[in-house]
Formats: sequence, structure tokens, C-alpha cells
Amino acid sequence: MKNGDDWRRSDRWRFQILDFASVDGSARGSRRRSALSRKLSIEAEEVKPSGGNLSFLVDYCQSFIELNFTSRYWYVLVLIVLALVVMLHPEWRPTSVVSSFASPRSKTLKLATWNIAAINNNPFEYWITSPDPQYNELMKKVSAFILSPGAADVPISSVFTDRMFTELAESMTSAGMVGVEETKEYWEQNFKGRKIISEFIKDASIGKKRLASMPDRVTNTITTADGKTVMRPTVINCYAQGQLDDLESWWKQWRAFMFSEAIVTKKKDGSTGSTKIYQMLSKISRSKYPSVTEAEEKISLPLQTLSLAIFDAILVQMMLAVSASPGSWQAMRATMCRDLNNHKTDRIIEILQTTYASSDMVFLQEVAGQFPRLVADSDLVRTHFDLFGSNLMDPDRDQNSFVLLRKSRYTNVREVTPDVNTILTTQTTKNGTSKVPVVKGDLLVLLVDDAVDGTSYIVASFHGDTNGLATRPVVEAVYTYALTQQPASKLLFGLDANTYTKPEADQYGVTDFAAFYTSKNLNSCYGPAPNPFNFTTFHARTHLQPQLNKAISFEEKDVKGDKNPKDFILFFREDYRVVSTTKDNTGDQRYVENMVFPTLRFPSDHGITSTVLEEKKPQLRANHRA
Repeated sequence: MKNGDDWRRSDRWRFQILDFASVDGSARGSRRRSALSRKLSIEAEEVKPSGGNLSFLVDYCQSFIELNFTSRYWYVLVLIVLALVVMLHPEWRPTSVVSSFASPRSKTLKLATWNIAAINNNPFEYWITSPDPQYNELMKKVSAFILSPGAADVPISSVFTDRMFTELAESMTSAGMVGVEETKEYWEQNFKGRKIISEFIKDASIGKKRLASMPDRVTNTITTADGKTVMRPTVINCYAQGQLDDLESWWKQWRAFMFSEAIVTKKKDGSTGSTKIYQMLSKISRSKYPSVTEAEEKISLPLQTLSLAIFDAILVQMMLAVSASPGSWQAMRATMCRDLNNHKTDRIIEILQTTYASSDMVFLQEVAGQFPRLVADSDLVRTHFDLFGSNLMDPDRDQNSFVLLRKSRYTNVREVTPDVNTILTTQTTKNGTSKVPVVKGDLLVLLVDDAVDGTSYIVASFHGDTNGLATRPVVEAVYTYALTQQPASKLLFGLDANTYTKPEADQYGVTDFAAFYTSKNLNSCYGPAPNPFNFTTFHARTHLQPQLNKAISFEEKDVKGDKNPKDFILFFREDYRVVSTTKDNTGDQRYVENMVFPTLRFPSDHGITSTVLEEKKPQLRANHRA
């Protein structure tokens, strides 16, 4: 016998082991033990494999043979315990044992990415899947009112009356707004006689000029510096400080909110002070919004205040017209606010710390700056994960990227976002392209070490712009950083790429995105050629929001809704292979196709994408990635 395999398989060796095990503790057994010991030495020398040495095994066997039965019993027990310790200890066990005894996490990674945005302040903004038939009935009536108002399309002055305008002008003058007199002329000559739906709500120029949407964004729902939340009296938020049963009660509350109520705000120098709501408005710049005329720019503060008042009055009038009673739509809104808005963070935490509690990493996008404070007392961060955000992010902004890392699994975490931003700027300048639409907080890049095996990771989370135009340059910047500055680290990149199945001229298509990342030797959780119809979003805006150019009727939501494959996890293709990938728009790792969401149980318009990646054998990554 010339090799170890033959030696281990030899009949002669197996026979000796069986004979050896049958020896008893008698005198006869003692003589046989001695004989076997001598024979074992001879046999071992004869079958010794090339390059091997059996002397250690012979010594142990000879010692074992000389023991009596009881001693052999304890000796075997100790050997078994020692063998288990050696096999299970990560630093002592041999490579062949690692694959058999290691936990799945030592060779696989469980990852998830989720854009948790969507429902912000307005519970009516998106069509939702609701078990309440009255919801669909109400929203159908709203769409019908907007699309075919008929006799309900009355002049603005019959809804927002001359008396209301006079009182508004008095409040704006007392507030020191410049251009109130010119705004009076605008009211008389432009707004007053317009029809509320066809000539105001549907007027695209009002949207382009941001006359209603700009002040709505600032005043809709405000988180004050002392931790309070205040809301404008309007249909399109969760206002609950009073009833909007008729236009008169609405107007009294609206005027007091804008001009009498003071809140605590933080100033640029970090100090706090008292601020009236109207003081939070800013001028609408013609350079940013070219549709605004020079005259309108000069009076943009009082003009947008008037436009917002008219907009809110029309919404109240419409809800009163389509509802069975003044209280019915408000009761429905209260239920939606409870499930979609007020408990949105609670539901997000619940999903993450139950369904995705076993994840190694979770990439989050469009996260509120206050999220770390809101989750501080939850098991999500106390038990399951460590939460990381960028030091560059705006804490007052609700579109920041974060990463959750499994507790005790990762160490030596440090942010390298500025380094990637430098590469992004350099590449943009070199290519002569326009500025990439990325703001602080959109991108987070970390270097992370595995506390168990020392593997180094580049961990990135990113939220792309609406049209996906920032996706390619940002991915390329992260790729360049990985290739040039961290060639030995493994890249894991979760992102909302905002890619489209059938892109318009100014949108980034998912097929082009796949061609790009594969050209960089990257792969995705959906493979090198993702199915363009494997959607991770399906949402549609209603007519109860200020961007009416984006509104879709109930009947058209299945056709014109935003159904696109937007969410991905990227990695270098020689580092991992995809074991499995799942989508989720329910919160329990199920995806219901052709269902619009958010729902009352799933608080985002992006599904969760989760994947299991298996590590490939180490290779010379610097050569294979280039």
C-alpha cells in the first residue's frame, strides 16, 4: 500500500481495529493486548503512507491497550470531548471541518435593502390597498370631482370669499409682507373669477411656479425644536387640533395657524427662538423656477400665501361635496393617519426586528433624520442591530441613507463617504457632465470588518433621484473607490436605483443599468440580466396632493402607476453567488403582485428586497475586478 487512502481503506487495518475493540479486561485479555500492541507496531510500519508518520498514533494505541476496561471507558470519553472542542473552535478546527460545523453565516450573508419613505404627512397622497370599501368609494368620488366637476366647478370667490381675502390681506400687511397691494390686484384680476377645478386645481402653471406646493411643503407638518409636531389645518395631513366641518371653521383655524401661532425653531447658529409660521416661507426664485414672472417673484411671499389658502379652501369644499357627512371623511383620515403616519415608524421597526431580525446587514434609504432618536429605545437597536448614518447628512431632512449591522458581528466601522464624494466630483468634472443630482445624506459608504473572520467590507447605501440619473455615476464612484483604494475588501451595496422598465428620455432604464454594472464585473441580487418586469414598486398618486400633474385616477392606477424594478443589492461577481432573492410588500416576506402599496400594514411605496449570498473561493480580486 503506497498512499494514505489505501492505508485508511485497508481490510487489514479495519480488522485490527475491530479485534482491538473486542479485548476484555481479563488476564487473557491482558496477554492479547500486549500481543496486539506489538502487532500494531509492525502493521503500522508496513502500511505507513508516504510522507506520513504513524508513530504518534501507535504510541496512543499502545497506551490505550495497556489500560483496563474502566480506564479505557473514561479515556475514550475524554478523547471525544477534546475532539468536539477542536472541531467546533473556529481557530483550531481544520478546514475540512469548517464547512461541516460552521454556522451558515460564516459562509453566507443575509442582506436586505428597503427604501422606507412614501407616506410622509399626507395619508391621501397615494392610492393604498385598504380593506375598507368606503375608502375606495371616497377616492373614486374625489377623482370624478376633479376630472368632471360639472356644476361644482364654481368661481374661486364662492369658496374663498372676498371677506376671507380681505382678512388675509390685513394679516399679511400686519406681518410686514412686501407686495400685498400688488397681490390684491392679482386677486381681483387673476384668481377671483377662476373656476376652482378647471382653472385653478388643473392649471399646470400653478404647479410649475410652485405657488401652492412650495408653501405646502414648508407648513404641512412641522417638527419643532422642542420636539412637538404642528400641522396646518388642511385636508392633506393628519391635522386633529380641530374639526373642518365647514369653510368658516376651517378659515378661522387656518388664519390663526399662519399668523398667530408661534413655534420653537432652531436657527443657523444652533440657538433656538420663537417663529411665526408665515416667517418660515421663502421667496420663489425665478432662476430656479423660470415659469415665475419678474412681477410674481417680487410678490412671491404674499402670492404663495394666497395661493395656499385658495388651494386648502378648495380641498375642504371638495371633501364636503363628496362625503356622506362632514365627519365621515375626517374619521377615515384619522384611521389612515393612525396606521400609515402616526405608527409608521413603529411598523417599520416591527418588520425589521421580526421578519428581518436574522439579517447580517440591512440597507435603508429615504430615512428621516430623526430616525435614530425614534428607534433608540427599541429592540431593533438594543438587541439586533447597530445603526449607522452619515456624518454629512442633514438631520432635518427625511431622505437620508442608513445601514443596520448585526450586533457583535462587525467592528472597526468608519465612514468613507467623503472619499467617494471626491471621486464622484473628479469623475464628473473629467467627463464634462453636469452636476450629479446628489445631496448630503443620499449616499453612505462605510468600511467594516467582520469580527469573526476579519473579512473587510465596503458597505454602501444610496437613494437615487426620481429619474435615476445619479445612479450610474454614484455606482461608478463607489466601484472606483473599491478598485483603487480597497481592492482586498468585499463590496456590498444596497440601493434604490430608481430605474425604469420603459424609461422616458430623461429616465434611467433597468436594462441599461444592468449592462453598466456587469461591465464593471459587478452582479446584483437579481442576476446580471434582471427581469424588467420584476417590479419592486407599484404606487400611484391620487388627486389629493399638490402635484396634480402626477395624479392618476382610480381606473388608471393599474396602467399608469409607477410599476418598476428599482431596488438592488450589488457586489463583485467573483466574491459571491446568489443563493436566493425574495421581494416583500407585506412585511412578512411575501410579495403580492399587482397590489398597490403602501397598505395599512406596509408603510412604504418600495418593497423590501432580501437576498442570501454565498461566498466564493478567494481569488486575486484586484486582477479579476479590473
